[in-house]
Amino acid sequence: MTIAETARSDYASLLEGDRIAGRAYTDPEIFAEEMEKIFYRTWVWVAHESELPEKGSFKTTRVGQQPVIVSRDRKHQFHTLVNRCRHRGSTVCDLPKGKANGFTCPYHNWSYALDGRLRGIPYPEGYEGVVEKSDFPLHRLRTESYLGMIFATFNEDAEPLEDFLGDAKPWMERFFKQSNGYPTKVTGIHKFRFRGNWKIQLENTTDGYHFPMVHKSWMASVDAETADMMSFMNDPEAVTHDLGNGHAVAIMAPGNSDLDVDDGAPLQPRFDHVVAELRESGEYSEEQIRRFVRSIHGAGFNLNTFPNVSMSISFLRVLVPISVDETEIWHMSLGMDGGPEVVNQERLRIHEHFQGPFGFGSPDDSEGWERVQMGAAGDPDMPILLNRGLERETDVDGQRTSQVTDETGMRGAYAMWKKMMSDD
Repeated sequence: MTIAETARSDYASLLEGDRIAGRAYTDPEIFAEEMEKIFYRTWVWVAHESELPEKGSFKTTRVGQQPVIVSRDRKHQFHTLVNRCRHRGSTVCDLPKGKANGFTCPYHNWSYALDGRLRGIPYPEGYEGVVEKSDFPLHRLRTESYLGMIFATFNEDAEPLEDFLGDAKPWMERFFKQSNGYPTKVTGIHKFRFRGNWKIQLENTTDGYHFPMVHKSWMASVDAETADMMSFMNDPEAVTHDLGNGHAVAIMAPGNSDLDVDDGAPLQPRFDHVVAELRESGEYSEEQIRRFVRSIHGAGFNLNTFPNVSMSISFLRVLVPISVDETEIWHMSLGMDGGPEVVNQERLRIHEHFQGPFGFGSPDDSEGWERVQMGAAGDPDMPILLNRGLERETDVDGQRTSQVTDETGMRGAYAMWKKMMSDD
């Protein structure tokens, strides 16, 4: 048996249908293979267009473990560049975000344009006949966007982004309806790390089963209408769809899953002050005001796009793998660019209450993730179960579907994981 055949056999044994071996979370060699076969071969989310609002705007992030810069050039084109000087390997940008005319290595001052072209070498006499600037740009990744979401890949042969997103696209369109016709903007980012494998968090976003147990303190802290909206445990309309390519959607509040559909239910009294301020401004119709208030909580679902970003109710959750047992999470709150500020502020307060640094949700979730990592080290070949709802899955328009507390989305994500890890 060849090395490649042995590897495929190993991954087949790690993931057998509805269970995965615990060492998939703890083995550094598996993690290294995931970087090569998943994060460096498929589309990875890197930015939202609102983070790069002007010519010269940039942000730094990672694709897998590789540092990258995402930039907007003078023609408003987006680029994703490996943050590594072509001379001696130093990073050329150390700021998390900003605006610049280009990037200059601090070591020997080689300078690069916003699109990565090498445009200047100090004291060039020593490079005559040795270096042609056109041969040494920053390494550029393929970069494409959909609905303002920017993705990049090292794989020049990867399918077009829209093909990869596939059946996730209609749900992305629904998600961004919460901006009510205004451009979506990122209004804040909370970054933190937890001591656990990236796949543990990937599972969590479509795991409705944990919600009433892990987040009971949050449920006790909100008004009755919000608690009722998130009481989905036995709701037959609250379902999870496996969307293919590792993507899945978990519909937790069916009444909010398409904001174009209004059932006429009374608005929550907690937002009476928002209604009053919008009316007092005289800028909006009663229909617009109702739409604004209904959208404050966001869409009624979590949309996971494999492997690293979810559009979760009203915010973006990004996972950045650091090592086999450490992951960075970005929670990015969203608002309307040009929309009424009172609505944006209310959305931000709700985000802070659950996902902010002093909120209820993030500490509860991250403790659970870390406990899974610690437990997975005990008998690492003992399987992690992914079988909830397996016998009640149905086919809905070609998509495996089950109740939102079932593990249909996880099974779909791991099927994609296994396919990519088994490819040569």
